[in-house]
Amino acid sequence: MLKVEGVSVSYGPVRALENVSIEVDRGEIVALIGANGAGKTTLLKAILGVQKVQSGKVLFLGDDITNSSTDKVANMGLGLIPEGHLVFSTMTVLENLQLGAYHNPQDFNDNLENVFESFPVLRKRIHQTAGTLSGGEQQMLSIARTLMSKPELVMVDELSLGLAPKVVSEIFDILGDLNNKGYTILLAEQNAKKTLEFANRAYVMETGRVVLQGLTQELMSNPEVRRAYLGSNV
Repeated sequence: MLKVEGVSVSYGPVRALENVSIEVDRGEIVALIGANGAGKTTLLKAILGVQKVQSGKVLFLGDDITNSSTDKVANMGLGLIPEGHLVFSTMTVLENLQLGAYHNPQDFNDNLENVFESFPVLRKRIHQTAGTLSGGEQQMLSIARTLMSKPELVMVDELSLGLAPKVVSEIFDILGDLNNKGYTILLAEQNAKKTLEFANRAYVMETGRVVLQGLTQELMSNPEVRRAYLGSNV
């Protein structure tokens, strides 16, 4: 479904990504794990066309989308849930969801009902301004807004940032349900333990490079991963 082939990105003289290659197959949950500054968010931006790719290719559904406009990429079925549960705080829940349906307005009512099935609390808050929601509810709204465009692939940036552990678990459960409904997920996350328990496969990133990859069960038993990301001395 998604192939990133040897992508390199720079911020001025600083190399942010160096020859990064990843793949995501339909129906998978694939994780990008690594410390802050490892290049996870930059990779998502490069895939979306927000950050210019200096070399390499990004292929989606067989088409080369390298350095395409974000509008084109969104219309093809790529959706991003941004870092920090970003919502339009002065707008209502419904208005936020209407913005999410910008690329797919014809199916608005059906998509809205599907979103409310996954996030029943948002139905109750439909006319409430987004800025008055709890942090967890804002993250749910951010996810729901992305789903309103019916993306083929959902990319999630730092899902757990700023949320209480209980809320993080609830959000991961929701993403698991979405995957069971057919959504393919690419998740960039610092919370390595939770992410490795959740995903099918993962790529470990350090200073703009992929240093390890594999099935999550294998990575969780890797001594280097356990020391660096799981708090284990084994």
